[in-house]
Amino acid sequence: MRKGILLLTALACGVSVYAEDPVTTPKAEGDDKGKFTFSGYIDSYYLANLNKPASRSNLGAAGTARAFDQRAGQFSLGLIQTKIGYSTDKADVVVDLTFGPNADLGNYGNLIGPLGPGGSSIAIKQAYFNWKATDKLTFTVGQFGTHIGYEVIDAPVNYNYSLSNLFNNGPFYHVGAKATYAFSDKASLMLGVVNNVDALYDNNRKKGLIGQFFVSPAAGWNLYINGIVSNEANTDSLGNTPSASYGVLDLTTTYQISEKFFLGLNAAYGSQKGDYQGYTFTDKATSWGGVALYTNYAVSSNFGLGARYEYFDNKGGARLLRNRLGAGTSVNSITFTGNITAADGHLLIKPEIRVDSYAKPAQSAEGNLQFEDSKGNFTKSSQTTVGMAFIYKF
Repeated sequence: MRKGILLLTALACGVSVYAEDPVTTPKAEGDDKGKFTFSGYIDSYYLANLNKPASRSNLGAAGTARAFDQRAGQFSLGLIQTKIGYSTDKADVVVDLTFGPNADLGNYGNLIGPLGPGGSSIAIKQAYFNWKATDKLTFTVGQFGTHIGYEVIDAPVNYNYSLSNLFNNGPFYHVGAKATYAFSDKASLMLGVVNNVDALYDNNRKKGLIGQFFVSPAAGWNLYINGIVSNEANTDSLGNTPSASYGVLDLTTTYQISEKFFLGLNAAYGSQKGDYQGYTFTDKATSWGGVALYTNYAVSSNFGLGARYEYFDNKGGARLLRNRLGAGTSVNSITFTGNITAADGHLLIKPEIRVDSYAKPAQSAEGNLQFEDSKGNFTKSSQTTVGMAFIYKF
């Protein structure tokens, strides 16, 4: 699983590098017929929740405590991905489709199935093309995974199976156009214009601006500074866009300390003022933010151990991570994950333990805490899940 270390250096791009950058056979000069690739994965998991919640749910009071691993006490299917790529010397095309219970969860605002919105049989995770205008300048147009954050939707790329709260609070994808200029193999700049966040169709006439600066200060050390600013307000009855602002500033960095030992860090600060896609905030800006520290160690070529610590603060209530009283909250999370590789690297088995500890609300009377007990009462401020994920990639 040491290939995963190389993949982590591109996590801030928000795409699955293992499938988008296939190894191709050398072509003779002038021979640019292109190459098709087909790849993907399937994952499933089993988690035991030590609170034994009556609903067998890991989601907590607000229904947002977990991204994908939502069910407890049962075997669950996660995500099925199929990715088709076509590449030439001057262009790439990627069609990235997902199926299964987690497909809709990772494609908010893009749920158009045979019977209309509200439950798709297939979800478009990504669909875009790259035009390599020069050796240094590349243009991308379409729907692409967000550049913001450390973790991605693709289970084979992340070291931990469960996803962080920083990931879970978005953004997830964008529809628009961007340009990336590589000053060298150690520095690049991306700038782009996109529709509103996490939606197939724009909800107003405003456009968002995205950016990323990448630099590699030393061998094995990669640093990404990411950002987005946008007006996410829904239009009013006259078609006008109210004044509103949404912004995220994100730092992601990875450092391969040695052949076996890896460190990563993700820190983000977000702010919202006014309406956000129908969620109305006060005129005063509200904010959220967090930090996550990652580490993993390769015990052998087929076995590794990793840990993630995260603090996420949504006490201002700008995101959907809330307590039972409907107010914003904060959480400390720690996750320990094993990584076992089998079947010539195609099968990943990930045993995992995760503990989430939430701040108690001001009215912390019995029944107002974050998580259910075995009788369905909300008497727990923390939860511990223990289980295993199985991922097969091809």
